[in-house]
Amino acid sequence: MARSRTGRGKRSTEFQAPAQSSAVERARTRRRQARPVGEPKSQTGARRERRGGFRAFTSESVGELKKVEWPGRRQVTSATIVVIIACAVVGVFLYVADEAFSRLVRDVLLNI
Repeated sequence: MARSRTGRGKRSTEFQAPAQSSAVERARTRRRQARPVGEPKSQTGARRERRGGFRAFTSESVGELKKVEWPGRRQVTSATIVVIIACAVVGVFLYVADEAFSRLVRDVLLNI
């Protein structure tokens, strides 16, 4: 058996590559692996119980909204003022950038 520069011998003629499965079989295998087995479980690992649809959802939503700490009038007013000022600053910046780039394109690139 002749040796190559890497020090490895030639492959023997008895070597056989593993058989390739068809694309259809691989897709079926992937689908089977991705499916959950049995009933879905909650995050705690307990089995989920089916409860009454829209009525249960509404009552749970109302319960969650009662837990929310709603902002007062003063906090809403100050947050609104901050948003208006931020919008004005961004608007002025975009106006200045637009004017600068439009003059650059008109005077330098188009030579009008």
